[in-house]
Amino acid sequence: MTARSALRRYMLVNFLTWLPPGLMMPAMVLLMTERGLSLAQIGLSVTVFSIVTVSLELPTGGLADVVGRRMVLAASAAFTVAGLAMLGLSTTFWMFMVSGVLKGVARALSSGPATSWYVDTLHGIEGPDADLKPGLARGGAMESLALCAGVLAGGGAPLLVPPSLMFPLAAPPLLGAMAAAVLLVVVVFALPEPAHARRSLASVLREVPATVVAGVRLATGGAVLRRLMLAAASSGVVLMSIELLTPGRLADLVGTAERGSLAYAVVAALGFAGSAAGSALSPRVARLAGGSAKGAIAGTALTALSVGALAATAGLGGVPGLVSAGLAYVLLFVGGSVTGLLCLELTHKAVSAAQRTTVTSTSSLSLQSGGIAANLTLGVLAAATGVAAAWAVAAAVMLASVLLFVRMPAPVTDSSRARVPQARSGSG
Repeated sequence: MTARSALRRYMLVNFLTWLPPGLMMPAMVLLMTERGLSLAQIGLSVTVFSIVTVSLELPTGGLADVVGRRMVLAASAAFTVAGLAMLGLSTTFWMFMVSGVLKGVARALSSGPATSWYVDTLHGIEGPDADLKPGLARGGAMESLALCAGVLAGGGAPLLVPPSLMFPLAAPPLLGAMAAAVLLVVVVFALPEPAHARRSLASVLREVPATVVAGVRLATGGAVLRRLMLAAASSGVVLMSIELLTPGRLADLVGTAERGSLAYAVVAALGFAGSAAGSALSPRVARLAGGSAKGAIAGTALTALSVGALAATAGLGGVPGLVSAGLAYVLLFVGGSVTGLLCLELTHKAVSAAQRTTVTSTSSLSLQSGGIAANLTLGVLAAATGVAAAWAVAAAVMLASVLLFVRMPAPVTDSSRARVPQARSGSG
């Protein structure tokens, strides 16, 4: 396999991984509502998804490092097929709960293995000093493009389905299940992986916890990874503030919840397009800034300023308010994508193949932890004082995280480990 072939497969897998969630996103809440769930029940279903995902992030990352990336990705695709098919066919609260569990398992399984497969494959082809930024950037761009295309297609699909054939709002998740089935085939047949030694179930169960513990110690014990985990948590605060407060803000601007839903779908699609642009631009940003850490500073500052702009324009109404909110949203995702991509590169440079997916899962867990903290605090703050105050706090958190990248120690690469055996990964 060549580096170009590996990149094409990585990009395709990333696109197919994120297309199903994009297809599902616009119709999920409306589908649950139409089938009789209350807002409290909908919230509980979403919470179950989050709890399952957070609980399994590290174990599934360790599993991928023990049994291989392809097997875990294939399992993720299978759970996605089951979860989205269940979502489309659910008629009761408990069926939606089961769907949330299945989707949570799928999300946890998909966190990290594809990127780890690409990095390991590229290292095998070009050596441990291979430049990761161009490939990771294109992979990140494909994720964003998949979400953008999925949101637009999922939002329009119910309008194209005759009610006599099926319940229109069930079409998007069922289309997502079909896309996940394609992903399953691609993963099984297009991601060659060196054969792993045969292990008994008992051996696997022993190795996974040990790998998880080693990965967590590495992520929290080294200066580079510790800073990157805190940066991920800060990003989680900002992302949750956007997901939590933007739909209501747009509904206020356009006048009704229905129009607000459409406006949010359009703005979200533009945001994902901005995220794709940020991923594509990140290697150039790093080059112009003088390194990945300095490039991450630029991306973080743009993100903080964009959230600050949302806070500053929260009092605007009508078209000016809508345009300013949409522009800030797009720039926020451009900056966030630059930071996220460069942090991902720094993370992979600071770990070995044996713990690559576990540490990536730890980063994802940090991001979700930041989101949980924001969910528990910013919603209350916005209800008490308005969205401007909540966004101002999120902007301050993000701006403060710039300090994490100042004078960041250089990651210890695989090649430097080979030259200096006593060096510790991520040490300051």
